[in-house]
Amino acid sequence: MLAALLTASGCYAGADGQDGDGDGTGGTGNASATPTEADADGTAGETADETGESADDGGSPVELRETSRFPRLSHAQWENTIQDLFELPETTGLSSLFIGDPISGGFDNNSEALQVSATLWSDYQRAAEQIAGQVAADPEILARIVPAVDGDSDTKARAFITEFGRRAYRRPLTADEITRHLEIFALGVAAPVDLGPFESGVRLVVQAMLQSPFFLYRVEASDAVVGGNIPLSDHEIAAKLSYMLWNTMPDQALFAAADAGDLTTATAVAAQATRMLDHPRAHAMIAAFHYQLLQVDHYIDVYKDPARYPNFDVSLNDAMITETMMFVDDVVFNNGDLATLLTAPYTFVNSALAPLYGVQAPAGDAFARVDLDPSTRAGVLTQIGFLASNAGADENDPIHRGVFLNLKLLCTGLPPPPNMIPPLPPAMEGETLRERIDRHTGKGTCGEGCHGYLINPLGFAFENYGPLGEWQTMDAGKPIDAAAEFTFQSGLQSYDGGVELAHLMADSAEAHRCYVGHLLEYGYARTKKGPDFDIIERIATSSQSGDLSIKQIILELTKDPAFLLRAPVEE
Repeated sequence: MLAALLTASGCYAGADGQDGDGDGTGGTGNASATPTEADADGTAGETADETGESADDGGSPVELRETSRFPRLSHAQWENTIQDLFELPETTGLSSLFIGDPISGGFDNNSEALQVSATLWSDYQRAAEQIAGQVAADPEILARIVPAVDGDSDTKARAFITEFGRRAYRRPLTADEITRHLEIFALGVAAPVDLGPFESGVRLVVQAMLQSPFFLYRVEASDAVVGGNIPLSDHEIAAKLSYMLWNTMPDQALFAAADAGDLTTATAVAAQATRMLDHPRAHAMIAAFHYQLLQVDHYIDVYKDPARYPNFDVSLNDAMITETMMFVDDVVFNNGDLATLLTAPYTFVNSALAPLYGVQAPAGDAFARVDLDPSTRAGVLTQIGFLASNAGADENDPIHRGVFLNLKLLCTGLPPPPNMIPPLPPAMEGETLRERIDRHTGKGTCGEGCHGYLINPLGFAFENYGPLGEWQTMDAGKPIDAAAEFTFQSGLQSYDGGVELAHLMADSAEAHRCYVGHLLEYGYARTKKGPDFDIIERIATSSQSGDLSIKQIILELTKDPAFLLRAPVEE
């Protein structure tokens, strides 16, 4: 009976693996109504305003990329939303039992890769049943989600469904939806297993809503074309903004702005975005983006040969992660820009990291900010975590360091490596690592195209940093050669060492374009294509000139028509 009502009410998330990108069902599977059809009376699909002027450009037509109308919540977003929906002190941890989300395009929130398989549907169902049971049996949680209204049980049930549904679906429920959920509530009242009748009704409604596509997906039901594009409704913009900046559902202030119709212009949206970026919750978004961009998860796997590093301990791995994330947070929330991230000659160390930088250790296990020698250290690329995670157990790895810079920070677009790559040959007598790599992959070899001109020159800049990121000046009895040259958009540039390269990158159009593109992908929860490059170029140009901090880049992304409008779905 419950499954039938879930299907009829558009509450069934489905198990056919569709996520809305293919057939437009939005992952509703065998449901008889898609999210769009379930709101055919227009409540969820209202336009931003009657004129369609969602941006401050007067509603001028802009070319937009067609995107999914039904981006699924990532597991992290699901956890955060459950916590905020029920005002829990911490996340439930239930998503750790879900089948894992794929990482596509480098970020875990890419809606184009997030589907609902049969296995994940079962995971959602099981979690919804467990959470609903706990909620209905907890008087404190019930007091938070059931409005205190006078009247009979039906009146209270309607008030609960209306208010809780508004928060669970991130927009007001339609009259039909309220009626359908009242029917589900009545089922619970009629079969109060181990609970009172009202609590049993709450349990069944919560169970249904947590399995609904309107909860599991960030549904964009608006479909009225104005000026060649579809303005998103206030509630759709509120949800899009909240999941971009906080990775969770809107808070009360954002709900209030949406309810009042105050999110119809780029200026109004930017005002909310500014408020949200100034809130402590924004720190988690900044951390998650940079953690994935900089591949900080690789730091935990760092291992060094005890013969060369007898004092190495895996506890240093956690210290590397803390260092990089504290540095990123400090740069961003002190209004730093990309150039600061790449070149700032300071970091955060504890007693384990300090000796590797040759600075005085802070007391105890605390981390403290320290200034570094600007001739040897500059930004994230000369930090221990990046260097040690892109090195072998007992020697450097210029190839992986160069690949990382090309792919993650310059977006060079390296072709995939060939199959059956032969390993580096053994070192010859008195041969440095650089000489050995050049002999194997440098100019004049079969690897010249990628390695000789793109990968190796960037990696060689960091040869003064040992396998654990420590400063070194000799290799195989010879002074280290960290000089190289790389062709940027501005032309061929020469540099000697990681610091000079970091400053060249900070001044390059490529680095700013690449960084803004990654922020767009993470913020918009999709890969970049076509018209997106105009947005990226405009913002990157301002970033390169020093006019935009990282926080301001994010604000620019929320003001663009690509954020406020959606391309019409082709017939």
